[in-house]
Amino acid sequence: MPGEGVPAAREALLRRMYEVFSTDERDAFVTPCLAPDVDWPNVLDGVRLHGREEVRAYWARQFAAGHPLVRLEGLRLDGDGEGVVATVRPGMRDASGDRWAEGTVEHVYRFGGDGLVTRMDVRAGS
Repeated sequence: MPGEGVPAAREALLRRMYEVFSTDERDAFVTPCLAPDVDWPNVLDGVRLHGREEVRAYWARQFAAGHPLVRLEGLRLDGDGEGVVATVRPGMRDASGDRWAEGTVEHVYRFGGDGLVTRMDVRAGS
């Protein structure tokens, strides 16, 4: 399912990011994906993170507590025509297998001139 109006390079970057998020490749993917000064939400604590290292530490903390999963269900341009909205279904992997939430959330990405993610926001989905 191609993203609705999403530039090909941004779509490819986000699809790859979701493919590797739940794997050991996620740390290596931070540099080619996120801007050095990326602004990222820490949903667990309700604060904003700044920079790749803070995002890496946040993800490490998430994976130490459990094994989060995020399944990409669609991409489209945001209403402003600049941001890209990823509709995702969150989940968790445990001893009983993969468990998925019934609803979805939206991850909204902003990009810099170099094509890297400069900001991500989370908003309610369905």
